[in-house]
Amino acid sequence: MRRRDILKGSSAGLAALGLAQHTSAQNECASAATQIATFVLVHGTWHGGWVWQDVANRLRAMGHRVYTPTCTGCGERLHLTGPDVGLETHITDIAQVLEFEDLDNVVLVGHSFSGITITGVADRYRERIDRIVFFDALVPREGRMSGVPRDPDTGDFPDWWKAREAHFIDGYQMDLWQDYPMEMLVPDTYPELSAKLRRLITPHPAKQWTDELVLKHGGWEGLNPTYIHCVGQTYRQSSDLMVGPARGLDWTFIELDVPRDGMLTHPDLVSNTLSGLIG
Repeated sequence: MRRRDILKGSSAGLAALGLAQHTSAQNECASAATQIATFVLVHGTWHGGWVWQDVANRLRAMGHRVYTPTCTGCGERLHLTGPDVGLETHITDIAQVLEFEDLDNVVLVGHSFSGITITGVADRYRERIDRIVFFDALVPREGRMSGVPRDPDTGDFPDWWKAREAHFIDGYQMDLWQDYPMEMLVPDTYPELSAKLRRLITPHPAKQWTDELVLKHGGWEGLNPTYIHCVGQTYRQSSDLMVGPARGLDWTFIELDVPRDGMLTHPDLVSNTLSGLIG
């Protein structure tokens, strides 16, 4: 069943969300908002688990179980970076959380280019995943199984990527500030968040973008795939190159009137939206 909601960071938007959360489950004396779930929230490029903390705290207050792992070479794990840290490393990072915390019925959420990572995790641990959620994230599919698609004939990387490589830190770490302004993440109307991002953003291992994802069990297919599109983003809103098949009838598609780092600017709306997916 397909759902398409446009939810705004306002009281009106929250009211609309509340209405959307009430489903036929009410007839069984249980609403989506009161059911308990296990969330694994995966950060995107240049971020760490810290970016989800405000949302995680709200979800925990609702009674949910929440994990916000940081991938190798990112955030507080920057000291573990290296030229060999790539997509496989990040898939393993998240897979190990599922394995060692013995998690089942997981709502697996990925931001930005961690859409590739969570798809790899879901492919290996399908039996543990209840729903996979792409939060303004890249949806991998045939012809786009990496963050940087190669030329299908020559295998070469695109020119824009080669230009970026020239200013990689130590030859393998992407520097956000070399390629994007703060508005890529949050508008300039959030000076405190901008200062926080300046302090906590770290370089990102480029290999996580360039490695090709190989699927053996269908990836996100059949796992209640959901896309949350941050339509409040004013600087380079995520295009259909990111969204891909997520507008299909077998997806739940939600539009939030928030910027790309909406988990920071609108944690109430984002946490309520995620909780509203349960049931």
